[in-house]
Amino acid sequence: MVVKFSLWAILLLMFSQSSVAFDPLDPFGNITIKWDVISWTPDGYVALVTMNNFQMYRHIMNPGWTLGWNWAKKEVIWSMVGAQTTEQGDCSKFKGGNVPHCCKRNPVVVDLLPGVPYNQQIANCCKGGVVSSWGQDPSAAVSAFQVSVGLAGTSNKTVKLPTNFSLLAPGPGYTCGPATIVPSTVYLTPDRRRKTQALMTWNITCTYSQFLVSRHPNCCVSFSSFYNETITPCPACSCGCHNKDKCVKSGSKRATSVGINTPRKDNEPLLQCTHHMCPIRVHWHVKQNYKEYWRVKMAVTNFNYRLNYTQWTLVAQHPNLNNVTQVFSFDYKPLVPYQSINDTAMFYGMKFYNDLLMEAGPFGNVQSEVLLRKDKNTFTFKQGWAFPRKVYFNGEECMLPPPEAYPSLPNYAKTEPIAISAMAVSVFWLMHVFFW
Repeated sequence: MVVKFSLWAILLLMFSQSSVAFDPLDPFGNITIKWDVISWTPDGYVALVTMNNFQMYRHIMNPGWTLGWNWAKKEVIWSMVGAQTTEQGDCSKFKGGNVPHCCKRNPVVVDLLPGVPYNQQIANCCKGGVVSSWGQDPSAAVSAFQVSVGLAGTSNKTVKLPTNFSLLAPGPGYTCGPATIVPSTVYLTPDRRRKTQALMTWNITCTYSQFLVSRHPNCCVSFSSFYNETITPCPACSCGCHNKDKCVKSGSKRATSVGINTPRKDNEPLLQCTHHMCPIRVHWHVKQNYKEYWRVKMAVTNFNYRLNYTQWTLVAQHPNLNNVTQVFSFDYKPLVPYQSINDTAMFYGMKFYNDLLMEAGPFGNVQSEVLLRKDKNTFTFKQGWAFPRKVYFNGEECMLPPPEAYPSLPNYAKTEPIAISAMAVSVFWLMHVFFW
């Protein structure tokens, strides 16, 4: 019995750890880091490191990614193109003018900023670490750099894979697996007439867990509808009330003071005082009802004075999103994580129009409307059907109100017209009896 219990405990622990990083709306989403050895050097190799964001709606926002690992031996980084380490470390044992770029056993690498000299750039580098999501812009969902590694071995048998990879994007949330040797990457020459391949390739897969970021959500959802005067607000303390003592009251002098919008290095938020204390609120309003269509208005409001959101994404799950007819003011893309179910949609801002969600204030909101065609077999406004099942902002799941608080249809008495009709029939028959 003790052996069986231990086995079940291990299986339960494994399942719980894997399910924490599993996103049912993006089951195959991850960030894959590919390490291609493209040439050997006298004491090591030159590698092209490529980071692909295969997540459909979770991007890496400013101030960008930070990648770290531990060397397996006593490797050093002689030089880098397209990125740099945050520290050089102790390189005192190297004499002369040939000093490595980094001598630390656990280097930390960041992307270069846009506008660096061309001799420091390679393809897909130098974006300040900002990487788009795969669903929003696949061409911008990649980041790369080149690294020359010394004291590393000069063959497939002598090279040791780095260990303990970590990814901050820009904060915690990602867990990276071990490096795994895979078939060498094949490249096409510019004329596409010849294939070359890497001398050695290994992959690292990093998955995201919202629970590693915070035990509280970072956004909440409120509801309203044309058929009910009640507005269902975000639940109180949806995102925790740990910032309650530091918040700024709307309309106060502090809200317009100089420097209030200056970000801090630790990304500490400065929130507008609300009952929910969330940086982001998503409002879903059932606006109009037509014979064959219905219209929804979505509004996203930023309550953080110190942060604006570039390339933001909004994901909603609703059974009628398989019949989206028109979207106003937002770009739209259906997400079909499971081929038989089409109930999830991603919305994001139009470039140079509303793809920037400003910090808290009069311009700190974006909004759009969606026209959906009714499915006569399933359509109803009853039991909160008109409201989404899940809402994500920037890949973070938002807190929804409890179902019993949803705006409900008015309780019109269906028996009154029937009762009047029955009375009319009775009067008719009484008249018929007495007067005929």
